[in-house]
Amino acid sequence: MKKILITGGAGFIGSHLLKLLIRKYPDYHMVNLDKLTYAGNLENLKSIENASNYTFVKGDIVIRDFIQKLFEEHQFYAVIHLAAESHVDRSILAPNEFIETNILGTFNLLHAAKTTWNEKDEHIFYHVSTDEVFGSLGESGYFLETSSYDPRSPYSASKASSDHLVRAYFHTYNLPVKISNCSNNYGPYQFPEKLLPLMINNIKNEKPLPVYGRGLNVRDWLWVEDHAAAIDEIFHRGSFGETYNIGGKNEWKNIDIVTKLCQIMDQKLGRETGESAGLITYVKDRAGHDQRYAIDPSKLENDLGWSPSLTFEEGLEKTVDWYLENEEWMNRVTSGAYKSYYEKQYTKREA
Repeated sequence: MKKILITGGAGFIGSHLLKLLIRKYPDYHMVNLDKLTYAGNLENLKSIENASNYTFVKGDIVIRDFIQKLFEEHQFYAVIHLAAESHVDRSILAPNEFIETNILGTFNLLHAAKTTWNEKDEHIFYHVSTDEVFGSLGESGYFLETSSYDPRSPYSASKASSDHLVRAYFHTYNLPVKISNCSNNYGPYQFPEKLLPLMINNIKNEKPLPVYGRGLNVRDWLWVEDHAAAIDEIFHRGSFGETYNIGGKNEWKNIDIVTKLCQIMDQKLGRETGESAGLITYVKDRAGHDQRYAIDPSKLENDLGWSPSLTFEEGLEKTVDWYLENEEWMNRVTSGAYKSYYEKQYTKREA
């Protein structure tokens, strides 16, 4: 069986990708490497944790010797690298963690691949990145694969640096790499520091809904399972050395999303129309807050035939339903109890 290393597989996007690949490709053996930080949650993988073609390894990509030994032991056919510190607000408060994980961690993986892979053999190093590396757009235009990088936060700067490292290893060492840059993801199992699950949880509990500035910043939104499907296509059929932009063609102002969520939640919770909107609270804008992101995914659509499966309205409804039906999950991750709970589960499985 070909072994594929998935870094960050217990995270939001990684867990959806793992569930897709494990079920779709029984001839692959997926090795999930995750540090299990606050956003890494093994409960996200409960449905496949006992699959015969799945192995979980707890570890940190920042530890070079550990990564080197892991590559030597497993002789991976391929890597899909998702592990990253990803929340912009946290990068403003603690940029060092983002530099270490997103830049040094990526370097360690690249170095291990370079030193353990034989150039004559078939391999793939797939690096998953973000549209935030391109900076901020005006009222018109779209990010293309050829757009210049202009990162504005420690998070986006660290991801831009990792993108450049991956390309350097392709051009300098002929490492077989592929890169994708994706817009905002949403859907089940997203940690509630992100906009949608945060607002859903606060609306449900009648807490303030903090909106930066006047809420006029625009983002492009993509259903997380559509992102996983795009990664699958690029991994198997994308060209080496190429970058592919993944976007949902769903541009929404933050305030419009929050207002829409309030309408959906009022209906589902049996509240008066407009009741939840009264919780909206405008707060001081985030430092260096990019005004607008919008991705043109034409290359991915034309070259590989991928397209989003859901409209944003459809995905939003499904997302709200999932969080309302999974109160236990939300209560655990918001209370902090999930950490000790899953450490016990992991220890039990290891024993």
